[in-house]
Amino acid sequence: MSNQSGAYSGTSGGRARGRIVGVPKKCWCGELVVEKISKSDPNPYRRYYRCGFAATERLVNDNHAFKWIDEALVNEVETLRSRLDRLEEDVREITADKIMLENMVIEKIQTKMEREVFERVEETLAATKSDVKKMMLVVIVGCMVIVGCSKLVG
Repeated sequence: MSNQSGAYSGTSGGRARGRIVGVPKKCWCGELVVEKISKSDPNPYRRYYRCGFAATERLVNDNHAFKWIDEALVNEVETLRSRLDRLEEDVREITADKIMLENMVIEKIQTKMEREVFERVEETLAATKSDVKKMMLVVIVGCMVIVGCSKLVG
């Protein structure tokens, strides 16, 4: 058999330098990774990624990139799911921070408005007190005038 892909019937872990996670783009040697189809008896027609150099040279049991496509795609989905989970958590944190900040702003605005209302009420009360004092003074003076006039007349 000319294609030696049958030698790679298991997973790719340990065959290439470092574990290949997801879809490999380049081999550690710098060569691009190519897609191939297995012609071996244990894995007939199973697609895999292979270092272009190793595939051209038909190297066997080497350290160049090799990964079954189905395993690579499962890794990609798991990686994307993990990234999505992290992004969702970031969004939850940002949303919580935004809500907390909005609540702080609302509290400050509410406090400022309460202070302004209180000040206006105090100003109105002070003005009303002054007006009431003036009225009382007018009433007292009026009463004294009436009493004085009644003593003069009678």
